[in-house]
Amino acid sequence: MAGSELTNLRSPRVKAARRLTKRAFREQDRKFLAEGPQAVREALRLDGVTLELFATAEAEQRHSEIVGEAAARGLPVHRVSGEVMAELSQTVTPQGLLAVCGLVHVPLEEALPAEPRLVAVLAHVRDPGNAGTVLRTADAAGADAVVFTDASVDPYNGKCVRASAGSLFHLPVAIGVPVSEAVRHLRRQGLRVLAADGAGKHTLDDVDLSGPTAWIFGNEAWGLPEEVLAEADDVVRVPIYGQAESLNLATAAAVCLYSSARARRHP
Repeated sequence: MAGSELTNLRSPRVKAARRLTKRAFREQDRKFLAEGPQAVREALRLDGVTLELFATAEAEQRHSEIVGEAAARGLPVHRVSGEVMAELSQTVTPQGLLAVCGLVHVPLEEALPAEPRLVAVLAHVRDPGNAGTVLRTADAAGADAVVFTDASVDPYNGKCVRASAGSLFHLPVAIGVPVSEAVRHLRRQGLRVLAADGAGKHTLDDVDLSGPTAWIFGNEAWGLPEEVLAEADDVVRVPIYGQAESLNLATAAAVCLYSSARARRHP
């Protein structure tokens, strides 16, 4: 890593990176922050996505293979003080690695393969931790894509990026799509559109999930609006066999996505 340690909080490089904690500047600069070794490692796997790297001396030693990979690619790598990393980080305990990345989402038309089998749609999901966890779960379940509708949280929110644990860089993500437009396109691609909602008439036990399926997940506090439920081919709830009132969004999404994944593999 060339150069001396960057310690000035007012440095133009630090200020340029720090502004990316705000959505308006992420959209303006078309960049976002990926924090932590897992996120940085996965970002580096995609050519041209990582633009520069900030690392503390301790992180440089602990994650020498990540820092070395960035340097080998000719990326600007800045050694920074703990104070500077704390200024850039959006966590209480920074892990010492933070990358500036270019936006990775694609248009909805490009997100889906010719014959998609499983897609997750986030509609009115406002909590970034939940959204990132659903993205991670969709990746693990083998989904073809994830769609963030125009009423959902920004997937480049720092908490969402961290919660995705690198999955943001693994599968196509479309953002800012109106629900009705997403549903129409998914149907044209041969997908059955199911809304996951606690008030659903049918449960997962009642529906055949072996065909191509798109799941719509909504806000944890108030679920999906009536107009979104009306767009779906069916409204399905996760059965509750015990006394719990409900499942949180991320858990319900995991159950739904894995039910589809298993039905496809073991019809």
